Amino acid sequence: MNITHDRSELTLFGLPAQQGRWLMIPLGMSVLLCLGSVYSWSVFRKPLEGELNIGATESLLPYTVALVFYAVMMPIAGFYITRIGSRIVTAIGGIIVGVGYILSSFANNILAMTLTYGLIAGTGVGIAYGVPMAVVARWFPDKKGLAVGLTIIGFGLSPLITAPLAKGLIDAYSVRETLRILGIAFTLIILAIATTLKMPPKDWQPAQPLTAASCAVPSAYPGNLLKSRSFYGLWICYSIGTFVGLSAIGISSPVGEEMIKIDPALAASSVSLFALFNGISRPLFGWLTDRFKPRYVAMVSYTLVLIACLLMLNVKEGQVATYLIAFCLFWASLGGWLAIAPTTTLRLFNPDNYAQNYGIVFTAYGVGALSGTLIAGQIRDWFGSYTYAFYPMIFLAIVGMVVANLLLKRDKVIEV
Repeated sequence: MNITHDRSELTLFGLPAQQGRWLMIPLGMSVLLCLGSVYSWSVFRKPLEGELNIGATESLLPYTVALVFYAVMMPIAGFYITRIGSRIVTAIGGIIVGVGYILSSFANNILAMTLTYGLIAGTGVGIAYGVPMAVVARWFPDKKGLAVGLTIIGFGLSPLITAPLAKGLIDAYSVRETLRILGIAFTLIILAIATTLKMPPKDWQPAQPLTAASCAVPSAYPGNLLKSRSFYGLWICYSIGTFVGLSAIGISSPVGEEMIKIDPALAASSVSLFALFNGISRPLFGWLTDRFKPRYVAMVSYTLVLIACLLMLNVKEGQVATYLIAFCLFWASLGGWLAIAPTTTLRLFNPDNYAQNYGIVFTAYGVGALSGTLIAGQIRDWFGSYTYAFYPMIFLAIVGMVVANLLLKRDKVIEV
């Protein structure tokens, strides 16, 4: 059976694949919405501090460990998506996430909570995270960046839905009942969706002509990712984007309270506005990466960082609008990188190996996340003000621009 016949006969959800593939985006988005609930941990902290008699630093441990295992497991899981199938990997990840949440509802000390929520649930998040993007990328060879960017909105905007949901459940029941309810719900939702997340046949293409950007794909790719100059360019740029973005995210509320002197309640609620920009920027930057060279899109992201830093270095007490604009740009830049990196991986390296390749590239996120969340607060302790955190961000954004211009371009591959 030739490819043309396959294309015309293939159906998804009872529709021709050309139309049915669009349903893969909200399905993948829903999986990532469940997984992104890890970012709603702040809702659980205060109740747990009272129940377990722990301080603020200790209550942050489960969240920190969850991020570490999420970042570590994602590249490992990438190697198994094509080997054992997208459905099975998603189901395994969903079950582990649910088990982590459910077991954490029985934890009676912070060590047990860190083990159950941090290690177990975080591992599940890392296993399932890459699957929706890998599946969507294969179904949208003509709109890779836009499709991946739309799918990962689910992860970025998850706190806007899961945080108030969890807060309402905690108020109605208790923190432990809430963890149990969410664990069961997430398991059922992810398992149901896992049955639908299948890859298209090899070399499947949509019927309409591909865009100019997607057609400009070379006949050969770097044979070894780790020997490719473009890989190191992408890895460095991604780690810088993540470092700066997560540094800013981690200090969003305290900067508003200390530097701008805004009301703590307003500082906390402004995070919802920032999260909106973080979500919207993903399909936007994915779309841009489809149409322009990745290094140009990277430089746009770093320019947003420079503008935001300059605004914050000149901000005065009471200038709420300046603060809001600056941190909307910081959050948008980070969201942008979570679309730039996977789309660039698809463009520069063999898309057949996307799951494994992006798993390796994603280690940059782990490095940027760990260092970024730690250093911004440390600078505040050293110098007594968050103002000084914006100087290294400026330096790194400039370094990122240089690296993007020099290395973030397609390697010349000589076919033999």
